[in-house]
Amino acid sequence: MLTADRPISADQVILCPGLQADRVAQSFGAPREPRIVPFRGRFWRLQSRAAALVRGHLYPVPDPTLPFLGVHASRRHDGEVWLGPNAVLALAREGYRRGRADWRTILEEASSPGLHRLMLRNWRTGLWELARDRSGELVARSARRLLPALTANEISPGPSGVRAQALARDGRLVSDFVFWRRGRLLAVRNAPSPAATAALAIAEHIAGVFGGAVQLGA
Repeated sequence: MLTADRPISADQVILCPGLQADRVAQSFGAPREPRIVPFRGRFWRLQSRAAALVRGHLYPVPDPTLPFLGVHASRRHDGEVWLGPNAVLALAREGYRRGRADWRTILEEASSPGLHRLMLRNWRTGLWELARDRSGELVARSARRLLPALTANEISPGPSGVRAQALARDGRLVSDFVFWRRGRLLAVRNAPSPAATAALAIAEHIAGVFGGAVQLGA
C-alpha cells in the first residue's frame, strides 16, 4: 500500500475509512455500490432543569423503514444531556457545518439512482428534517413525546456529526454491515450505529474471514 509518505506492507489489510469507505474500496477494485451518502445530524443541549429529567437514554419507537433513531435524549459521561440528532442530507462528506459543500459529493449525489429513489419515497420526511434543523421549537415539539414539559427555551444548539450511510442502488438505506474481500484485503463498506457496542463480535467475524489468521488482542 502506497501512502503520501512511504509504502506500507502487511500480511492482511482491513479498511474501515467511514465516510470514504466506498471511494477507498473502489480504488482496490470493489464494485461502486453501495455508495456512501453523508447525513448531517445536529444535536441540542438540554439546560439544567430539563437535563435533570433524563437519567439515562430516552428513545422513541423507531420507524422500521428508516435506519435513523429519531430525536432522542442521551445523558453523556460528562453529565450533559444531548437531544437529537436530526438527519439532513449533507453536500460534503465532511459537511459538519450547515451549508458546507464540495462539488465531488454534489455530483455523486446528483448522479445516484439510489438517492433519487430514496428522495422520491421520503420527500415529506426530508422536508421535515430540514425544517427541524433550523428550528429549536420544532425540535422541542418532537422531544415532547418523551419529555412532555420541555420548552424551546430549555434547549441550546450543540455540535453536529455526519453519518456515513450506505445506500443501495434501489434506494434502500443499508442497515447492516457490508464487507468486501479481495485476497488478503478486507474492506468494511458500511458500519452502522451498533459498530461500537458490537466491536468484539465484528472483530471475531473479520478474524473468521481471514481463517483465524488475524490475532485479536486480549
